[in-house]
Amino acid sequence: MGIKTALPAAELGLYSLVLSGALAYAGRGLLEASQDGAHRKAFRESVRPGWEYLGRKMDVADFEWVMWFTNFRNIIVFALSGHVLFAKLCTMVAPQLRSWMYAVYGVLAVVGTMGPWYLLLLLGHCVVLYVASLLGQRWLCLALGLASLASFKMDPGISWQSGFVTGTFDLQDVLFHGGSGFTVLRCTSFALESCAHPDRRYSLADLLKYNFYLPFFFFGPIMTFDRFQAQVSQEPVRPEGELWRIQTQAGLSAAAIVAVDIFFHFFYILTIPSDLKFASRLPDSALAGLAYSNLVYDWVKAAVLFGVVNTVARLDHLDPPQPPKCITALYVFGETYVYDHIGGDHSAVIPELAASVATFVITTLWLGPCDIVYLWSVLNCFGLNFELWAQKLAEHGPLAQIEARLSEQMSRRVRALCGAVNFWAIIMYNLVSLNSLEFTELVARRLILTGFPQTTLAVLFVTYCGVQLVKERERSLALEEEQRQDKEKLE
Repeated sequence: MGIKTALPAAELGLYSLVLSGALAYAGRGLLEASQDGAHRKAFRESVRPGWEYLGRKMDVADFEWVMWFTNFRNIIVFALSGHVLFAKLCTMVAPQLRSWMYAVYGVLAVVGTMGPWYLLLLLGHCVVLYVASLLGQRWLCLALGLASLASFKMDPGISWQSGFVTGTFDLQDVLFHGGSGFTVLRCTSFALESCAHPDRRYSLADLLKYNFYLPFFFFGPIMTFDRFQAQVSQEPVRPEGELWRIQTQAGLSAAAIVAVDIFFHFFYILTIPSDLKFASRLPDSALAGLAYSNLVYDWVKAAVLFGVVNTVARLDHLDPPQPPKCITALYVFGETYVYDHIGGDHSAVIPELAASVATFVITTLWLGPCDIVYLWSVLNCFGLNFELWAQKLAEHGPLAQIEARLSEQMSRRVRALCGAVNFWAIIMYNLVSLNSLEFTELVARRLILTGFPQTTLAVLFVTYCGVQLVKERERSLALEEEQRQDKEKLE
């Protein structure tokens, strides 16, 4: 009720004004804090000289970002450019062999980066799961897939298998875990697909072509085997305007990388949480902005990686998975994870519980079992299920009767208020893994306990304004889609 209801333009304008002002105020506080802490001893390791023409130090606390887009940028660009070049030549000369070219180039890149013994290790896991797929038992394929993944995340398996990598370089650990983890997931997808369609008779060569596609190999995303097989088997025809869209996506990814680097010269959002003594002196507004900006940055990093990889994949005539939804547009847990196979439409309590538990068991294994990961998984699993329980409670009994008496606009306002509370639950639950438990406790104590009621209500109201604007955007898009469908029916 009230979801498709429009609010007065003046009210939405007020929400925009409040949200813009609050973000600017919090940003000013973070900027001042970054300037004050630039020369602190605790910042020395992660705040270092940046671009000379900006004349400021840069936050380099995120090892992965620095490795990807600074230290190893040229190597990554060279490897992906070589893939694009050879893929284009093969598509022009022998398009029916392009999937083989992808695999051969990917194998050579893996050998050149990680060594031949690492390649043999991954081939061993591929063969094991391929043999399991021939037996046609999905439970066996899933069990072996989880066991293979666990062997890369837990001792003694991880200690023994890491010895297969030759040489030593800064990005080695990231590439090892990325390549091995995604290999296991892809092999599991292949095995499950083979069990689901025994009449199709997939070969080991099909699995190797799927697994060693270089753009997806180290950093994902996961394109399920059935989608990959169908797309690489099609004739490579590019729709009208597709090349322009690819160029636009590539330009946006490059612009995002530059924007993040510039942002890190002025806002030390990754370093400040590590110094709790300094962070505790931040104003409440700046602390709330710091917590929010950490989650936004985590999404931006994922979106940039998706964007770079997806650009290459789309040049190869593939339709890769889309990047994750921005945290700014999320106010429900149900949109933060994909677990549809068991959960279905996510309307039944027991299937939803089973789906969320299964999702976070696998996610915990993927991230590497430890206390922080356990806590993060439990909190987010609880959030997913509590959201459904609250929804079921609101649909029946007194709450449903109360909402029935409200106007549609007031119903939308009430739901947006609930969404604001949920939004901060999502932030708090994920800060545990992105930063630290101590920083999460600091944020919770300042925003909920010592800041009550002024800070608590102010933060909720600002968040409420943001949720309303997101809802308005969703309503507009839904209306445009309905109009488009109506137009197509008339034609």
